[in-house]
Amino acid sequence: MDWQSLSREECVRRLRTDARRGLSRRQARDQLAKSGRNELTQKKKKSLFVRFLMQFSDFMVIILLIAAGISFATSYWLQDGDDLDSIIILGIVVINAVIGLIQESRAEKAIEALRKLSSPESRVIRDGEQKMIPSSELVPGDIVLLSAGDLIPADIRILEAHNLKAEESALTGESTPVEKEAEAVFSIDTPLGDRRNMLFASGSISVGRGAGVVVGTGMDTQVGRIAHMIDRESSPQTPLQNKLARTGKILGIGALAICLVIFVLGLFQNMPPLEMFMISISLAVAAIPEGLPAVVTIVLAMGVRRMARARAIVRKLPAVETLGSANVICSDKTGTLTQNRMTVTETASIDGILERGSSEFAELMNLAALCANCSIVHGKVSGDPTETAIVAAAPGSKQELEQRYPRVAEIPFTSSRKMMTTIHRAGGKYRVITKGAPDLLLDRCAWYHSKQGVKKLTPEAKRSLLRRNEGMAAKALRVLGVAYQDAAQMPQGNEAESGLIF
Repeated sequence: MDWQSLSREECVRRLRTDARRGLSRRQARDQLAKSGRNELTQKKKKSLFVRFLMQFSDFMVIILLIAAGISFATSYWLQDGDDLDSIIILGIVVINAVIGLIQESRAEKAIEALRKLSSPESRVIRDGEQKMIPSSELVPGDIVLLSAGDLIPADIRILEAHNLKAEESALTGESTPVEKEAEAVFSIDTPLGDRRNMLFASGSISVGRGAGVVVGTGMDTQVGRIAHMIDRESSPQTPLQNKLARTGKILGIGALAICLVIFVLGLFQNMPPLEMFMISISLAVAAIPEGLPAVVTIVLAMGVRRMARARAIVRKLPAVETLGSANVICSDKTGTLTQNRMTVTETASIDGILERGSSEFAELMNLAALCANCSIVHGKVSGDPTETAIVAAAPGSKQELEQRYPRVAEIPFTSSRKMMTTIHRAGGKYRVITKGAPDLLLDRCAWYHSKQGVKKLTPEAKRSLLRRNEGMAAKALRVLGVAYQDAAQMPQGNEAESGLIF
């Protein structure tokens, strides 16, 4: 179902739910039995024994096992006690298999731990009451409430959105939070990243709050479809595996052919058949490099350990070699070549760059932190990446700043205004703080702040500040301006964003 193409009311009607009261307990129970738990499923895992046997599937290893088996059987038949070669070969092959199995098991455990990093609980409305339930028990038709910092537990059609932005980079690759809107309706063929009336499992709420109706759970979510494709996709052989397989076949077939020739020549020379057979087997064992699989496995295992120290999980040993065989790597820079984390790298006033630790820097950053919508849970700041970077860089604690200057009003950011304003109570007065695009913000200012104090914003000073803005933007920085004013009475309407001090 293409839920983004339906209105909010139509989605609620088709899911047979109530936007205010949610599902009843009975409806939720029946729907859970029908749709299953809200979890990603995997193919049935192979048993430890089967995975151990799979380590012996290489052609060269199979020939070694056959040769060792024949050598051992012949030695037992002749009772000559010469079975040391067979034991050594078997030992090497078994050690090789054990190393491979241990590495795969470690990787599986690490991947299983990652699977548990989903949202454990969700806030829903059922029977008209708000309650917390395990996210695995969510069903289509549930009304979910979300706020900044929450993980999105399922695919959701938005019913209400209040300055709502979601981070969807894991699914769409979009590095910046996406602004959401409840009223919009989009066509059936709209790409995932442009469906602004939808929230998708694996994402998180960066800013604002909202409510929505669950339209997909478990494997029926967009991320579930990706998991399904990955589960069904078979991995191609790596270049090293192909070369080893080819080398093993050439050596194995060549050794068998030579052994056959020697065996036949011996028979022509009236040598005892059993003796010639043992000589042929000895040649086969000598010709096949039984240490090669063990050496390759050990080298790859060392590579895996190095990758693990760099916090990269490798499930199959040969995958380590694949990267070394790559000639060209095409990569989106966000999160791979960059850290996918915003930070404050430069601050300036009309007088020049502000040094961290200076009083001007502290005043600027504390003002910007007050004019930011971030939530702080257990000491961790969550919200819009730009605002979290500002709060992290501010010398003052956001909680302490808000206790000192409690917020009493807000004019939210919009894409057309490109700025936001908050109004705070400061003693018996009111402090207005605005942050946004510097060129637009300067139009709302009548004064500017300098080392010599507050001065009148002349055309020359405005040009100087705009040049500073252009210089910072030329360094690929995302530039914000901050302005403020103090008022004896609560500002009303447009007067809150006029006559500001830049």
